[in-house]
Amino acid sequence: MSQYLLCEGRLTPGDAAVALVVLEDGRYLLQLRDDIPGIFFPGHWGLFGGAMEPGEPPEAALRRELREELGVDLGPAEYLTEFSFDFPHHGRVLRHFYEVRVPAATVDKIVLGEGAGISAFAARTILTELQTVPYDAFAIWLHATRNEV
Repeated sequence: MSQYLLCEGRLTPGDAAVALVVLEDGRYLLQLRDDIPGIFFPGHWGLFGGAMEPGEPPEAALRRELREELGVDLGPAEYLTEFSFDFPHHGRVLRHFYEVRVPAATVDKIVLGEGAGISAFAARTILTELQTVPYDAFAIWLHATRNEV
């Protein structure tokens, strides 16, 4: 499910929980978003996850979305950060980011349930070569540079 709702012909942002799915070799597993009207950033690479249902805790939403999008339970999720967007006409919208480390054996079980494609990339490739959802790219940059001083 998209973290955006098409309301009266307009896209409307909503709270979301998403995962930086990190493979054993340090690459990030990304989803190629469908190239269709009615969603934000069509045809961009982005993180897995999506909309939170009313009253749903972020981690529960993340688990639900990952099962829908990847067909597997990926294991523990570690809170990374959240971005808060204050939209004049939509109010405050939160995007919760979690790190999910995935062993190679789990990757083989993944079946893409949403989106146009799936692939793994190094952070540098994501940030310099791909058309990536902007806030997802920023979260990946934060994660990839977290140990730099």
